[in-house]
Amino acid sequence: MSPRPLEPVRLELDDMALYQPVRGTTDIADPHERKQHVYADLMMNYAWMGFEIGTIREPLLRDMLAGMFTGEAGRRYWSRARVSWTAGSSGSRVGRRFLAIVGEEHARAVAAGPPTPSAVAPRPPDVPVAGAAPAWWTSVGALVGLGAGPALGSLLRGRR
Repeated sequence: MSPRPLEPVRLELDDMALYQPVRGTTDIADPHERKQHVYADLMMNYAWMGFEIGTIREPLLRDMLAGMFTGEAGRRYWSRARVSWTAGSSGSRVGRRFLAIVGEEHARAVAAGPPTPSAVAPRPPDVPVAGAAPAWWTSVGALVGLGAGPALGSLLRGRR
């Protein structure tokens, strides 16, 4: 069986108490906020990779970021991660452009007013549907799809 690039992220999201210390300590006390931060980081990396290799063009990137920064979880993520992203992505022309777009969309969302609250409602019980795949297959499929992007990006960067 071949390794799944995003398997570590899935493991971390499934059991934050066990795997989060490997990533490093965090000042995020609430477990839901920690999961939201990891997920937002995954989505931001997906957006960066797609923008860097050209599969996510500026209008789509702006749309993705506008949605992310509408809510308080996305705004909280960027306030915590901005310094790290700036240090890691500002070394190239594409990286600087990406950061400028993220900054513009964040500023636009903040200027539009307060964020949408990130209330975590209790999940209703899963009701099985005859013939439907288990819900975790959807998550696995999404993570495998997201993992294929960085792998493709690495391959394409290596051929330049």
